[in-house]
Amino acid sequence: MKLIYAALILILPLKIFAQQKDSFIVEGKDTTIIIDKGTFTLKEVIVRNHMDYESLLRRIQNDTTFYKAFRNLHIVEFSAYNNIRMLDKNDNVQASYYSKTRQHRENDCRFTEVIEQKTTGNFFDKKGDYNYTTGEMYASIFLTKGRVCGEDNIVAGRTFNPSEKSGMEKHKEQLKILFFNPGRKIPGIPFIGNKLDLYDDHAHKLYNYTLNYDTYKGENAYVFSIKPKEDLGFFRRGDIVVDEMTTWFDAKTMEVIARTYSLSYKAGLYDFNVSMQVEMAHVGNLLVPQTMRYKGNFSAITKKRERGEFTATLFDFK
Repeated sequence: MKLIYAALILILPLKIFAQQKDSFIVEGKDTTIIIDKGTFTLKEVIVRNHMDYESLLRRIQNDTTFYKAFRNLHIVEFSAYNNIRMLDKNDNVQASYYSKTRQHRENDCRFTEVIEQKTTGNFFDKKGDYNYTTGEMYASIFLTKGRVCGEDNIVAGRTFNPSEKSGMEKHKEQLKILFFNPGRKIPGIPFIGNKLDLYDDHAHKLYNYTLNYDTYKGENAYVFSIKPKEDLGFFRRGDIVVDEMTTWFDAKTMEVIARTYSLSYKAGLYDFNVSMQVEMAHVGNLLVPQTMRYKGNFSAITKKRERGEFTATLFDFK
């Protein structure tokens, strides 16, 4: 009886704790919680310091600061070093592009001044257009062709809708969702669009979600990582698109200060394997991307295979 009584004393507080709004499963120093049918792992530092993990997780899932940072590039001046390399199957450079540019803003318009530029191989065609989707995609984010006017940095209510576009414009819209909203559905891509949603019921059966607290380059940050579960069977493994995504959120503002992610998928019509790293900086009260690194290998039925990598280094913001 004494043993039973002692066991109840130990177990009862845990049972009461588990009957609160969320469910808890203590696993060593980590704690597993269930929110909206999703299972999340909280590192010891989150639990020990009684952080409001539920609010944090909901803000993380609904984050718009990452996309907002890129929209802010439309309303500021900045200089950039642009490095793009297109590779063959042996990772040898077959075409390249390097430039130093300056984005100016005048009368509600922005335009790119090319200060220095070097190319090799067939990076451009005879008309001066991009021979590679990688180059065209890069330019759509960091460079302008002529003047672009009447833009803003508002993200509320703004959505990507590839179905309203066709051809290359549709493809660029889909790629922008991959860049700016990784973990969200992409309409219009057969077989894969729904598999990119990292927060629906199906995704929770495929991925592990972990919330930690650490520092990033001296700044306190919440670290949220998503990785596939290790015990997936063959068929479920085919549903995995996001191989890893880790995001650092400023502990004070909850803005994204850095993100790394890798995505891969293979289907009959197309396949891709890409990885990206993004680091942010502040210009006054505006968050902007400071460095973006990309390496990708992709193929589609209407496009020949491309292997490319680029680094964008932005500085001297105004």
